[in-house]
Amino acid sequence: MRAVPITVTALAAALLLTACSGDDSGSDDTGSKTSASGGTAAGSACSFDGLGQEVGPVDAAPAAGDTGNVTVTLANKGAECTLDGFPTVGLSADGDPASVPQDPAAQKQKVTVPEQGTVTFTITYVRGESGDKSLAVKTAQYSLPGSGKSESFPWSYGDVSLKSAGVPDASVGAFTQAGD
Repeated sequence: MRAVPITVTALAAALLLTACSGDDSGSDDTGSKTSASGGTAAGSACSFDGLGQEVGPVDAAPAAGDTGNVTVTLANKGAECTLDGFPTVGLSADGDPASVPQDPAAQKQKVTVPEQGTVTFTITYVRGESGDKSLAVKTAQYSLPGSGKSESFPWSYGDVSLKSAGVPDASVGAFTQAGD
């Protein structure tokens, strides 16, 4: 069953990211954005102003019909803040994003993100074949609960199968505390 290795890989990567500190200014930051601005008031809702983004680890679906997972890690660069619920995710080909539904098995939870703490969420998708029954995704975008702003990253993990017209065969999990 692929879910166990994927979960173990995601957990190991999250722990590794937590153990590392500092910035990686010498790397190519295609697909990631970080903010150097200050955080939010202690305990208030997290905002993009105080969070850095990193995409990965990714377990891309190798062929049509296979399931893939894309993990997004958010690092708190400011004061303690909270995330309550799920991110809102959209997958875009050449226009308006197709909404990704929440994973029905995931539980909504309120996560407190300490200063320098990290949280993750995962987009799970079924790879599609090229054509009418798939969405040729170029960009994924997401927003935080209660936020009017969104962030995006390039999607290079193949077409996403469609459940029905305009509805991707994908789901997004709740925010999960990463690390200790």
